[in-house]
Amino acid sequence: ALPSSPGAVRAPEPALPPHRFWDRTNILLFSGVAVFRGLDYASTRNFQARGRTEILLASDVVNNSAAFAGVEAAGAATSVGLSYWLHRTGHHSMERWLSIGHIAVTGFGVAWNYSLKSKHPR
Repeated sequence: ALPSSPGAVRAPEPALPPHRFWDRTNILLFSGVAVFRGLDYASTRNFQARGRTEILLASDVVNNSAAFAGVEAAGAATSVGLSYWLHRTGHHSMERWLSIGHIAVTGFGVAWNYSLKSKHPR
């Protein structure tokens, strides 16, 4: 190792070292995102069948199975795309946290959807 001069500034080391984008961790995280997007689709359909109304998306989208499945698939694809962008720009820690956050937020939404009381008309 070379001795550093008193005025030399060392670059901070990245939080996570560089890695292949399609490594085991990312494959598991992206699979988790896809699974929770599928659960979001199922839980939204479930609460609609129980008389509830979706407030985040237009009824034209949510009531069309293909369009709603497309929105869920686009959400998962966007998450992978943003992770790839973060990977390419050297933000390897944020690349992982994006997927973790996506899973957490979607998981909360799924739990919320299943916890809603039914509103069947009498």
